[in-house]
Amino acid sequence: MNSSIFHRVLPFALFMACIGAEEALRFFSRQGFIHITPETFLYTYPIRVILAGMALFFARSKYCEIKLWDLASPIKSVVSIALGVAVFILWINMDWILQNHGAPQGFNPTLIPDAAARNLMTAFRLAGAAIVVPIMEELFWRSFLIRYIIHKDFESVPVGLFTWPSFLISAVLFGLEHHYVLAGIMAGIAYNVLLYYTKSIAHCILSHSITNLLLGIYVLQTGKWHFW
Repeated sequence: MNSSIFHRVLPFALFMACIGAEEALRFFSRQGFIHITPETFLYTYPIRVILAGMALFFARSKYCEIKLWDLASPIKSVVSIALGVAVFILWINMDWILQNHGAPQGFNPTLIPDAAARNLMTAFRLAGAAIVVPIMEELFWRSFLIRYIIHKDFESVPVGLFTWPSFLISAVLFGLEHHYVLAGIMAGIAYNVLLYYTKSIAHCILSHSITNLLLGIYVLQTGKWHFW
């Protein structure tokens, strides 16, 4: 694996590996092989945020496709923000469609008795969802994979180049990453279309961040923890 692929895959792989390890521990605990209380998993989310965040930080100079000056375009920025809001609205109304791996338990911070710990875990959850996850996922899905499907030398493919296979495959795989598969596919399609319109990973990150931030605020306000 060349370094360009490595730096875009590693943060995503670390994040997903943490999820996989947590699910494995839950399974072994349910089977009685080990004893881990369900409350313990309320404190594990920062691990994935820190690991993925560190990988992103140390490779930050490698992500030349993230051009912050792209956000200086007011029309494209408004479109990106509006799309992020639209994906959020659609997402919270698609929680009944085709769940993957059963109904998600979600993160319920009210189960943490200590106020300071509760606030810290909630802050990690919001920061992870609104900052780390959008950067990590857009680098993997919209920068790397969607171009890699077109050509193995993905850096030779212009950002935002459209082909039907890369569009459809990346959108479906993005959906399969999430508990609510069709909602995830909807979001994958939306962010892909935004990529084709803006030719900008920065705009995709902005839109994705808006969606996740609004979702986090919505969850905290409504107590619909399954979205987390």
